This record gives sequence, C-alpha cells and structure tokens, in this order.
Amino acid sequence: MSQFTKRMLPLLVLFLIAGVHQARAQQQVSMYFGMGSATNGQASDPTCTLPHELFDVITGVCEPSPSMGGVFGVIGGDVLIGSHFGVNVEDSFRFAQAPYLPQAALNVRPSFYDFNAFYQLTSTDSHIVPIIEGGIGGTKVSLYQNQQACATLPFCANSSQLVASANHFQVHGAFGVKFYVNSNVFIKPQVDLHYAPHFNQEYGSNLSPQYTISVGYTFGR
Repeated sequence: MSQFTKRMLPLLVLFLIAGVHQARAQQQVSMYFGMGSATNGQASDPTCTLPHELFDVITGVCEPSPSMGGVFGVIGGDVLIGSHFGVNVEDSFRFAQAPYLPQAALNVRPSFYDFNAFYQLTSTDSHIVPIIEGGIGGTKVSLYQNQQACATLPFCANSSQLVASANHFQVHGAFGVKFYVNSNVFIKPQVDLHYAPHFNQEYGSNLSPQYTISVGYTFGR
C-alpha cells in the first residue's frame, strides 16, 4: 500500500461515515476499490542525462529505465452533490516493487493520486451510470534498494528500503461506468489518463494511461 493510501484511509472512512448519514437525506456517497494496470514506455536517452545518471557514476553502466506495467490497486470515493455533479478522490498504486535499474540494485513503485469533479450522464436511480471526471493531483515514483541484488554490490546496504522518490504534479481525466448489480452494489470499469509534466524523466512519456475495474457500494440510492 502506498504512503498516500495510508494517509487517505482516514478520509475514506469519513466518506463512509458521511455516506451513512447522507443516505437519510437521499444523497449518494460511493466507496470503491479494485485493480488494473497503468502503462508507460521505456525512457530512452542516448546522452544518458536522465536522473539515473547519478547511479552510472557508481556502477559505470548507463541503464535505460524499464516500461511501466504490472498490477495496480485503486481505492476511491465520491460524493454526488446534485443530480448529476459530484466530487471524487482516488489513489492508484502498484502493488509490488518492480526492477528499475538492476545494475544499481534499484526497484521502483509508482503511484498516482487525484482530486476530481465528475459528471454522471444518467439519473441517480439508473442501473447503468456513465461518469466523466477530471481534476488534478500528483504522481510519485519511489525507488527502493533491491535486497537480492544488493548482496552482490559492495556499496549497497543489504536491505529493502526507500532510497529516493520523485514527485510530479499531474492533470487527470477519466471515463468510467457504474453497472449496478443491485440497488447499491456496482462494478465500475474505468479508463484514466494521467498527464504529469517531467514524468518522462523516469519513464518514456508524460502521459500514462490506466485501466481498472472496481467493486463499490453506494449509500443513499
């Protein structure tokens, strides 16, 4: 679980409490969690001037960073303010570390978080609810020592610990659909676009598509 997720859990609990309270007032509050994947290409820099150049001095090797992928988790909540408009908060994070710069014994764990306004295209009692959302947030790329690779490098402490992180502002947009299987439980496939200036310092592009499917519960329907 990402550090942001740990910080956001109290906020999501508040969403849950608010949902129980708002259900009496016929307002809608939703909580959801799921999984999927975020993608981005391999960073390519023939002059070797990206941030990992610092590690080239140590290892004597210029390593290209890998592409992004793997299994991501997503957790979020939304509050419907009117009949169609609402606000949303969401965090997505790679479940496990992935190799990043093997020669430097580094793993990586990327995450995205965002705060959005959304518009749902159908009425609140519909069984199929398409949603368009957009907002701002941030991305975080956390680098960890690879414990197994560390054992072969004299300069590396043999422990899996956070050694560096990079944070970037992001603009976020998404389209998803809530399919209600009963009056309150829904399944939500969603496509997200995360645009973070300077994210191409760690990966191949500033734009990272994400594809997830979540299960959630709506209070107040």
